[in-house]
Parts: sequence; C-alpha cells; structure tokens
Amino acid sequence: MKYSTTTAACVLSVAGSALAVPLLSLKLDVGNNMTAADLAEKIAVVAPMSTSCSSQFPECVNNTAMAPHFLNAFNLYEITEPGQIAGVLALTAFESGDYKYKHNTNPDHHGQGTSNQQMAEWNYKYAKSIPELKSEVAKQDPGTSDAQKDAILNLVVPDEYNFGTGPWFLKNQCSPAVLTALARGDDAGFQEYMGCVGTTMTEERQAYWNRAKSAFGLNK
Repeated sequence: MKYSTTTAACVLSVAGSALAVPLLSLKLDVGNNMTAADLAEKIAVVAPMSTSCSSQFPECVNNTAMAPHFLNAFNLYEITEPGQIAGVLALTAFESGDYKYKHNTNPDHHGQGTSNQQMAEWNYKYAKSIPELKSEVAKQDPGTSDAQKDAILNLVVPDEYNFGTGPWFLKNQCSPAVLTALARGDDAGFQEYMGCVGTTMTEERQAYWNRAKSAFGLNK
C-alpha cells in the first residue's frame, strides 16, 4: 500500500527554489489564469474547515496561506487540468483533516505525513527530488529506524514542501493513464486516482470529491 488505509478521522487517534519560494503573483494556466486568491476560494469549498485554525491544531494551515504553495507545486509538476487539481485537493484535504495535520499521530505510522499523508518510502523519494534537501536526506536511511523515517518526514513538512507532495505524487508515481483519467473530472477518473494511491472510495472521500467537482465546475 502506498498509503495507510487510516481515514482522516482515524488520524485523530524536480522541486527546488521554485517550490521553496512561493510567488504570490504566480498564476496557474487553468482557464482564466488562476491566482492564489482564486485557488484559496476553491480550497475553502473543498475543505470548509480550512478557513481558520486554532491553537488546538498546531500544524493547521489555512486556505489563504497554503494556496500560493499549492499554486507553485501545480505549476512545477505540470498539474494544470481542473480535474487533476480538484483530485489532488480532494485527496489531500481528506487525508490531512482539512489541512490540520502534517504528521500521522498514530504511533505505529512513523514517517507518514505531509498534506498528502504519504508513507515514509514516498516521503523519502520526494525529499530526494528536492535539491535543497539532498544533503540532509543523504544522512538518513529510511529503512533503518523509525527515528530516521521521522527525520525524513520532518524535512518535508515545512509549508514550502508540505503542499507539493500531492502534485508530486500524481505526476511522478501515477501513470499517464491515471493523469488522463483524472483530467476528465468524473467519478471514474477519481477512482482510478484512488487506485494509484493504494486506497478505495468511501462515502467520506466521495464527499470531498463532490465538493472539489463543485469548486471547479466539474459536475456533469
């Protein structure tokens, strides 16, 4: 499994400088050139609880703060089709509990986290792809100990990397066929995407996907 089968409810119990330095004026070539403000509005539809954070959730990031990071990552990994963007947002919002968590709090899941709630092996591959992190990643062996898995995760949870994991995974770990299917923006395409990440559809995942379709005008 590429992901834990743990749901968001249960969680309660090549990048580089383009990704590391968010550009607030950057636009995404989707339709009418989506801006960070546009994307923040769409994130709020997909993940309604992301519009505010409280001290109860110290890892929480609100929709306006995360939007530039997502925008940079979508550009960097060439995820520009509305259906693809909607799919990544639906998945990451669900996995992170509306972006309140960067670490899986289950003590048996060392190294799992980011907005994508990736397992340790994928966070290791992601970290290796980021030039600024290569020297630190080289010090760790992800298969050696839980502590090293956690150390790798801690490299990629800062916001400039945290919101790049979903776009990175879709682009680099899913097949071109999945990218094409997800671009259609329909339920069948999203199910193929869930197959790529190693999970299955549930009512909760469908609810996030339904909101994402609405946000991007994909309801047909």
